[in-house]
Amino acid sequence: MESTETTKPNNQSWKQKASSFFALFTSTGTLICCALPAAVAAFAGGAAVTSMISTFPWMVPLSANKGWIFLGSGIMLLISGILVYRPKGKVACSITGGKGCEVAGRFTKVMFWSSVIIYSTGAFFAYALVPIMRLLGI
Repeated sequence: MESTETTKPNNQSWKQKASSFFALFTSTGTLICCALPAAVAAFAGGAAVTSMISTFPWMVPLSANKGWIFLGSGIMLLISGILVYRPKGKVACSITGGKGCEVAGRFTKVMFWSSVIIYSTGAFFAYALVPIMRLLGI
């Protein structure tokens, strides 16, 4: 019976790490699809964006589906946040003295907040930059 209880926290820890990885992966996708072309256009101009699109033609479908990309990434961030901040298994922490859970918890929180920052940057460039520039008359 003890072995069943000790495997649940390991599965939970695996779920936390996997969700943090996928949240980071999908939020990085928001940067590639939306923030990168917008940043290049803002700093280097339209010719640089044209050159970038001709070099990386797969960016056009990504940008065309940015709503779906942001939705999927947001869902992954939500799942990751729930798993990071509402852990269910405490048995492994009591067995190991808490040191392993401390390190794993710190890692997943850093991954989660890195993903949130990347997601927010992508959302800013994809949805807020153009309205702000229009408001300022740039």
